[in-house]
Amino acid sequence: MDNSRILGLRKNAFFLGLVSLFNDFSNEMVQSVMPIFLGVVLGVPPLGVGLIEGVADAVASFLKIISGWVSDKMGKRKGLAILGYSLSVLSRPFFTLASSFTHVFGLRVLDRIGKGVREAPRDALLAESVGREEIAKSFGYHRAMDALGATIGPVAAFLILPFINYDYRTLFIIAFFVGLLSITSFSFVREIKKPVLGSSPQLNFWPLLTNKRFVFYLIAIFIFGLGTLPITLMLLYPVSLAVSTDGMSLGAIPLIYFIYSGTFVLTAIPLGKLADKTSKRLVVSLGFVMAIIAYLGLASAGTFWGVAFFFAIFGLYSGATDGVERAMAARMVDEKFLATAEGMWNTSVGISALLAGLIGGLLWTLFGPAAAFIYGAVLSSVGFVVFVIFSFTK
Repeated sequence: MDNSRILGLRKNAFFLGLVSLFNDFSNEMVQSVMPIFLGVVLGVPPLGVGLIEGVADAVASFLKIISGWVSDKMGKRKGLAILGYSLSVLSRPFFTLASSFTHVFGLRVLDRIGKGVREAPRDALLAESVGREEIAKSFGYHRAMDALGATIGPVAAFLILPFINYDYRTLFIIAFFVGLLSITSFSFVREIKKPVLGSSPQLNFWPLLTNKRFVFYLIAIFIFGLGTLPITLMLLYPVSLAVSTDGMSLGAIPLIYFIYSGTFVLTAIPLGKLADKTSKRLVVSLGFVMAIIAYLGLASAGTFWGVAFFFAIFGLYSGATDGVERAMAARMVDEKFLATAEGMWNTSVGISALLAGLIGGLLWTLFGPAAAFIYGAVLSSVGFVVFVIFSFTK
């Protein structure tokens, strides 16, 4: 393990954070305008938006578990991670040609294929690059850099668009060049040499499926995920408020995303450190409670800035859970199955996201946004109860 540090972090952890920073900066410049583009310009209903995000995440989920297994079998992480980032970045300039729902759907799926290829080996590489005593902090830093990119991306789009006469095609090209910086940053990341596993051609989940604590943990995360609505779908609510309220500009929608991601950035590392020093289960539980509060608040909020407040609460949920949940998964399994376990965790989250997007989008289309948010609160509450039971199970 490389003991050199930058700003108190292991070198690999630091540069993997930069990779995610530039990638999300690029991606969110595009994604921050998608709720407006789909809902207002193309007239896609909430069910369609949920379908795009849900299917894209589901495709990524299946690839995550396969790429994790391949990474474990090869004993290498870096190459697969670079391939995944490259696919996502190279898909973005083609948004300049998108003019329909199907075009956006296809490009989002291609982008998520890259996500599915890269995430499990990248998370395993990060886990192997740091000591177990600082794993939650490192994952928290990584997710914070990811969220920082997701924060400055929408703000950059908000600031740039007036200067390019709201030409989305030019914005997509700018986003592509920002994304290239993420691939460049990977040149500073070192592979952690691991032994190559046996030559068995089968993908064997049995060692992980017999780990009762790990399986119970995945069940709790899956149930909670059934209530986790896609952020793009959630952003349709302030879009609808902006359209129906005089004096409220659609141009402010990226700022709602900024509030959410900014809260995520400010809390991810402190909460990761708190989880390392106290209890990861406690921090995740507090995050779940924040999500439930946010959904209930959004179901009743009737003003633009009221919605912004509950998006900030939802940012607290992400800061408390995203990195710490990954760290919990990494500590429950044998090291040689690390990437496969991360893939299974990602798959659990992704499949539940597909169902959440479809169900939430359908409820939104048929009964309005309040019904979707109440659904999210109810399923999240069930998942929270299961997680608490898991926490007291030895």
